[in-house]
Amino acid sequence: MLLPIHPANPDPRKIAQVVDCLRKGGIIVYPTDTVYSMGCDMLNHKALERLAQIKQIKLEKANFSLICHDLSNLTEYSKQLNNPVFKLMRNSLPGPYTFILEASKAIPKIFSDRKKTVGIRVPDNNIPRAIVEALGNPIVSTSVHDDDTILEYTTDAELIFEKMHKSVDLVIDGGPSGFEVSTIIDCTDDDIRLVRQGKGPVDFL
Repeated sequence: MLLPIHPANPDPRKIAQVVDCLRKGGIIVYPTDTVYSMGCDMLNHKALERLAQIKQIKLEKANFSLICHDLSNLTEYSKQLNNPVFKLMRNSLPGPYTFILEASKAIPKIFSDRKKTVGIRVPDNNIPRAIVEALGNPIVSTSVHDDDTILEYTTDAELIFEKMHKSVDLVIDGGPSGFEVSTIIDCTDDDIRLVRQGKGPVDFL
């Protein structure tokens, strides 16, 4: 199903439709402030296995991240943040950044058993944040890659739907996305470290 949702003012009825799909174990494709991503309910193990299968990787080896609604929501799923890290996140979120943090006990074992860390995002896009807020917990996230040898990411939801409608349950059309991925910042020790430069400035590091 292809579901258009306005990125500035997401229709609550459509958001409820997406949440219902997630609660039933569905896989969705949705826009972020970077590239289109694919995700599922963090608490649904069968959906997590499906997501890993679509990405053609073993679930225990997957580097999925979590989409959170806001900074307070984010702190539920990470261990206590020191002041420099909290200040950094407060000044840059919502935004195109993935922060690698120590996972709290609220994270399902599939994430924290292997390496005790988790990547967390609060994208500057109202659609995924509204979904997470209505769902009541984060959604698992992974970028939608293009199988084209030239384009790494598809920016058009209709094209994504054409290619993936047999694999996923719902594709949200929130308008065209960009090509740049999120910037990854590792905050798991005292030295805050840039792992991957993507969208967004890093002069604050």
